[in-house]
Amino acid sequence: MALDGIRMPDGCYADGTWELKMHVTDLHRDVSLRVTGEIHIGGIMLKLVEKLDVKKDWSDHALWWEKKKTWLLKTHWTLDKYGIQADARLLFTPQHKLLRLQLPNMKHMKVKVNFSDRVFKAVSDICKTFNIRHPEELSLLRKPRDPKKKKKKLEEAEEDDLELEGPLLTPGSASEVIYIGPVKGSIYSSPGLYSKTMTPTYDSRDGSPLSPTTAWFGDSPLSEGNPSILAVSQPISSPDILVKLYKPQSLLDKWLDGLVKQSLMEQDVKENEVLLLRFKYHSFFDLNPKYDAIRVNQLYEQSKWAILLEEIECTEEEMMMFAALQYHINKLSIMSSDNHLNNSEKEVDEVDAALSDLEITLEGGKTLTCLPLSVIYFSRPKKLTLKGYKQYWCTFKDITISCYKSKEEAHGTPALQMNLRGCEVTPDVNISGQKFNIKLLIPVADGMNEIWLRCDMEKQYAHWMAACRLASKGKTMADSSYNLEVQNILSFLKMQHMNPDPQFIEPITTDINPECLVSPRYLKKYKNKQPGSIRDLISARILEAHQNVAQMSLIEAKMRFIQAWQSLPEFGITHFLAKFQGGKREELIGITYNRLIRMDAGTGDAIKTWRFSNMKQWNVNWEIKMVTVEFADEPSLSFICAEVDCKVVHEFIGGYIFLSTRAKDQNESLDEEMFYKLTSGWV
Repeated sequence: MALDGIRMPDGCYADGTWELKMHVTDLHRDVSLRVTGEIHIGGIMLKLVEKLDVKKDWSDHALWWEKKKTWLLKTHWTLDKYGIQADARLLFTPQHKLLRLQLPNMKHMKVKVNFSDRVFKAVSDICKTFNIRHPEELSLLRKPRDPKKKKKKLEEAEEDDLELEGPLLTPGSASEVIYIGPVKGSIYSSPGLYSKTMTPTYDSRDGSPLSPTTAWFGDSPLSEGNPSILAVSQPISSPDILVKLYKPQSLLDKWLDGLVKQSLMEQDVKENEVLLLRFKYHSFFDLNPKYDAIRVNQLYEQSKWAILLEEIECTEEEMMMFAALQYHINKLSIMSSDNHLNNSEKEVDEVDAALSDLEITLEGGKTLTCLPLSVIYFSRPKKLTLKGYKQYWCTFKDITISCYKSKEEAHGTPALQMNLRGCEVTPDVNISGQKFNIKLLIPVADGMNEIWLRCDMEKQYAHWMAACRLASKGKTMADSSYNLEVQNILSFLKMQHMNPDPQFIEPITTDINPECLVSPRYLKKYKNKQPGSIRDLISARILEAHQNVAQMSLIEAKMRFIQAWQSLPEFGITHFLAKFQGGKREELIGITYNRLIRMDAGTGDAIKTWRFSNMKQWNVNWEIKMVTVEFADEPSLSFICAEVDCKVVHEFIGGYIFLSTRAKDQNESLDEEMFYKLTSGWV
């Protein structure tokens, strides 16, 4: 007697089979198959395709288990090994799905992404498509929601977002092109892989270097007519755009867990969802304008919006400098829209570049080890009044400041010595007021000693600031980067100078649009100023500052903007609310590319700093969600995060540790497994 058709009370059949329900998303069909627990995933997909009897390329399809949020990608595994029973519902769906990506320049592109890949791999494919090197610095961010706005208004706002005209490419080997805008025709695109050998490509007509987009995308529409669609900055068209953009009030960003072994689908990302592609780790390796036109432009755009949306603090002089650079970049971008590489930019020969690097390295051997300062003001913690200050004659040698009561005693025993390794260095500069101060927070057993250095002039300040920054990392003035650091500081100061001669200042024109160049806080500051309108007053300030940057090429101006952004005291610090072991109240833990910072939650002031270079290991107690960091010569640090899972902090620490291992002599392939090992210890 045949038992295969007899169904038992529990839903199974007498022959041991049971019905597995599946939904085919492409066809909107539900299909049931008689299976046993011993059948493997590959066999199920084969039976399903045979039963559908639809002529179609199913190679990109895979099974998705809705309840467990898991892709069934191990086709040799059986249903029993996956733990799938009759109550499971599986989706047979494509792995590549559309995402609506918002790039750092706030433009949107539709891209097909593999939803079964880990987020880090998906980001790598996206960056290859867009010719952005070092994808490990980027990740995907969920679009922030303004709780004050209703859902309907949010949807309308998303529809009003600016679109990027032109083709949108599929990462990896897929060749499908998705369009937004008027471009028509049947045109293919190349995969968009960037150079592994870092050899630039040259135009056969005039010998000039091709833009990276032209070089790698070839004859695709992305290079047709406008070869630098991603490498050229577009001016903000209206101040209303700044108003529409929501700035999250919380310190937290909902980054996707790009560094753990989870895919987009496993993190509830839906097809056609808007995700933000952003630079997550502020450690920009080997930023080379010759190869990174798109990367430089997108970094510039992210830094520009960080300034305009007041995500990072800057002084009024710095704001006018940023506005002047932005105005200059806008002008050059419009003028050179057909070719974003400025013709006046001199290309450096590979041999010349190598000789230049060698020269800098050799210069590092010079005996520049002692730097005198005539006046220093310092104070111990909680002594911020004038009575707490003392005047010393000081010298800077190696990574130590030695303080003497007078210049004559400088050859004797110092009254005070300070080792700057691991200290926090903060500038306190006002160009118009001729104030050139340096604030140092030096680690001691019970916290940080607060020291103030006062310099008399810009050049002296630049040398001392460069020496302090290097010393905080354990490097001396003999390091090859010292002279470059000094020049960068002097250039940064020069850009903030106001031109006193009005005859060299451009006349105010309607194209300057200061409301799009300055953050709202500084616009409000000028409201009650007379005479003249707010627009004219700010425009005049911007045009004064513009005289200091007017001779820069387009790529140089973008690089200077990025460097100035990196010079701001709060640059690159990701904050988390935390409760430290032994502490009575919640404080902030700040994580940056080379250190951890304990900060006051009310004022944001640094309380204690720990360098990664001094770190032995870090551990996480996953049960109580506590992070513990052990150091070579200091007590261990333990804290519990208040608003986020401790794995996020673990992710940032591990990510920055991994990025610190990169070197120029390595090839461009990433050790992904090491990346996951350092950042996903809880998986």
